[in-house]
Amino acid sequence: MDSSLFSALAEPNRARIVELLLDSHLSVGEIAERLGIRQPQASKHLRVLLDAGVVEVQAVANRRNYKLRLEPFQALDTWLSTYRGVWDERLNNLESYLQKLRDQEDHSGS
Repeated sequence: MDSSLFSALAEPNRARIVELLLDSHLSVGEIAERLGIRQPQASKHLRVLLDAGVVEVQAVANRRNYKLRLEPFQALDTWLSTYRGVWDERLNNLESYLQKLRDQEDHSGS
């Protein structure tokens, strides 16, 4: 798993940009306005996301629209799926253990 994705998403404004881009393609100005930051700040965050492969740019006339790339998130999902199985097993074991404790309490209280 490429750690640049985690680094890019660790900054709150960049994570918010990703959330904004879930629904539509946006220009730097639109992103800056929605986040309440200046356009140069938005551009800087977009550059980091672009370098990490999280977003791509589409030129439409004199406007540059940013959109999310699915591939990094699909790779992240694949990587996390390994750990989901481990956590599912651990949570199932915990649930079984708690049920045994409840059953013991029920039998000792009778």
